[in-house]
Amino acid sequence: MNTYCFIDAANLFYGGEKSLGWKIDYKKLKNYIKKKYNVKKIFYYAGIELNGFPYSVLDNQPLNLTNLINYLKNKKMIKNNVIQRAKFYLKLLSFGYNLKLKPVKIFKEKNSTIKKANCDVDMTFDLMRYLKEYSSALILSGDGDFAPVIKYIKRLNRKVIILSRGERTAKEIRQLAGKDFRDFNYLRELIGYK
Repeated sequence: MNTYCFIDAANLFYGGEKSLGWKIDYKKLKNYIKKKYNVKKIFYYAGIELNGFPYSVLDNQPLNLTNLINYLKNKKMIKNNVIQRAKFYLKLLSFGYNLKLKPVKIFKEKNSTIKKANCDVDMTFDLMRYLKEYSSALILSGDGDFAPVIKYIKRLNRKVIILSRGERTAKEIRQLAGKDFRDFNYLRELIGYK
């Protein structure tokens, strides 16, 4: 079977590592899903802070992470975690992940700042766009927003495997996955960062 993997980073990992209590080794994760599920391509959907770096999702080219990192290093007052996140994405790229990065939008409210980079639409679009290329999809997300597309894909006789954190997986996703639901928490010994 030709399997593609779609990773919703925000749902599975952000905030997840803190609540998981362990860090994920992304090279081990890649090796595990390639071996276990015969994955041919891994798509990773996440947001990235640009802090004025000239880039738009309307550009016909991927974001140049090296140029972004150099830009961020030259700007004063940029938090180190923003640079570290960009370096992390560069590392994922070197591991063979297909990055689908979306600029973070920042909204200022009275007493707070809200950052958003909702990648659900991008992931849904790719699940449909590559439909003719895969016979099964490994989805690393428990977000209930994906229920309609998962239901549709299954109706077209594509196998859908959900690998997600049990306690963060929507009831609809568990029902749609049935026996093809795998709890991410059990992978600690295989993909945990040592």
